[in-house]
Amino acid sequence: MNIYVGNLPYSVTEADLREAFSGFGEISNASLISDKFSGKSKGFGFIEMPNDEEANAAIQALNESDLQGRNIKVNQAKPKGDPSERRPRY
Repeated sequence: MNIYVGNLPYSVTEADLREAFSGFGEISNASLISDKFSGKSKGFGFIEMPNDEEANAAIQALNESDLQGRNIKVNQAKPKGDPSERRPRY
């Protein structure tokens, strides 16, 4: 399962993300999203966990929990490009 993690402090590293989620099970990938021009974190990232039960347990436990002074948002990631999830542009 791909998990969205938002409202991250800009100082969080991929290692910090792995550490926060590792207590819930195997992590196949951890990635932070950064600005392509500045290279600075955009304050969100993704965790991939192969076991859905472990992923759901991590979501339930970590959503709204404190990570380095900020309450993070954790939920199942929606597929990129899903037309039903896009906001209309005017």
